[in-house]
Amino acid sequence: MNLKSHSKVPLYEQIYRYIKADIQNGRIAYREKLPSTRALSKHLEVSRSTVELAYEQLLSEGYIEAEPYRGFFVSQTEELYRLEREKPKAMAMEKPGKKYRYDFSPSGVDLRSFPYNAWRKLSKDVLMDDRTELFRFGDSQGEYGFRSAISSYLHQARGVNCSPKQIIVGAGSDYILMLLSMILGREHRIAFEDPAYKQAYRMAEALSYDTVPVSLDKSGMKVTELRESGADIAYVTPSHQYPTGIVMPINRRMELLRWATEEEDRYIIEDDYDSEYRYKGKPIPALQGYDAHEKVIYLGTFSRSVAPAIRLSYMVLPGPLLDAYEERHDFVHSTVSKVDQMIMQRFLEEGYYERHLNKTRALYKSRHDALLDGLKPMSDIMTVSGENAGVHLLLTFRNGCTEEELIERAEKEDIRVYGLSDYRIRRMGDERPTILLGYANLTEEQIREAVKILNRCFGDGMRQGGAGRMG
Repeated sequence: MNLKSHSKVPLYEQIYRYIKADIQNGRIAYREKLPSTRALSKHLEVSRSTVELAYEQLLSEGYIEAEPYRGFFVSQTEELYRLEREKPKAMAMEKPGKKYRYDFSPSGVDLRSFPYNAWRKLSKDVLMDDRTELFRFGDSQGEYGFRSAISSYLHQARGVNCSPKQIIVGAGSDYILMLLSMILGREHRIAFEDPAYKQAYRMAEALSYDTVPVSLDKSGMKVTELRESGADIAYVTPSHQYPTGIVMPINRRMELLRWATEEEDRYIIEDDYDSEYRYKGKPIPALQGYDAHEKVIYLGTFSRSVAPAIRLSYMVLPGPLLDAYEERHDFVHSTVSKVDQMIMQRFLEEGYYERHLNKTRALYKSRHDALLDGLKPMSDIMTVSGENAGVHLLLTFRNGCTEEELIERAEKEDIRVYGLSDYRIRRMGDERPTILLGYANLTEEQIREAVKILNRCFGDGMRQGGAGRMG
């Protein structure tokens, strides 16, 4: 036993660890007698009290037993449950995901534009109030002041008609969907747009719902196919379909609402995930604003417009579901701290959120324009869609290359692009190769540099490849 006098680990703990390891490894057998505290302290040249402390720890954990006038003996440890440390296996070691020089992620947010100074000021102001109420359990739906601020914002910006009473706040969209499943019950079939927002689709399947994909046309979800599907809930993103970027026109919205009114238990889940960013015309009013029969469940989030880590999402429940929530599920506490809710409340009420949106909308518009401008040289081999809103657009190619080839060509140039097929629930086999390019994470300069490379590997290279195949 080699003790290290200069170690940060106390001497008694070093002795305890050595003896414990020897017992666990079988080097000191059951019923074997340990040296007396006097003998071991003399052998190790430490104080007797140091050895006594080590033995007391071993006694308390059950590794040794003390017998009066006889000394210390190793306990029966063969039947003890051991938590053994496994050596990491080379194949099981986690590998960090590859970092690309340019990543056109469609789910990006520009954190460089986050209003750090305003957020810091509001955080300080909230905590300076020095109220113990901040740290008590709050309202299970979310703090009333925060819900009131959300209600005012939704009415002004999105045309949503709701009271604070109808709003439930939660930490992220996944939590909101889990809570919604408790309110709705599991006896439903949910129709999803195809291609879809896959995270919501995966959540529904994980929650044991019967799910069914419904095709899109130029106006969004096909209501005729929805009727044939047997679904009684439709999950839609009407203001900016994810990922295709389709904006659902008023006629299709009315058709969808008419479908919901045909049966008592039918509902529409409207996911309004990034309605703040629109570059052509005014923002499209929410579907919920047209709902006269309390059939729309409205979902929103601040994660896309402020920062993902804030984890502030909410839903607006129609009357019948609000009644069900209040009767059976209001015991579920809000998963967002009161401090965070109050900071975001002031962020909304004092105009910081509106200013932040104006700033980021201008930034994204500049990047959006830079991307479109840079893609012009490829206009003979692809078409652009979904460019009027959101923070990504789609390129559909018509030169014979597959989606996989497009992604591989970009990857060889250290650029990450995303295939539309990854968002499809069904693989039809006849889809045209389509690539998603998000631009929120990249600067204008990075976009210009990356698009020049894409023009070379998608444009010139693919024209030659296409010519070779045609010949």
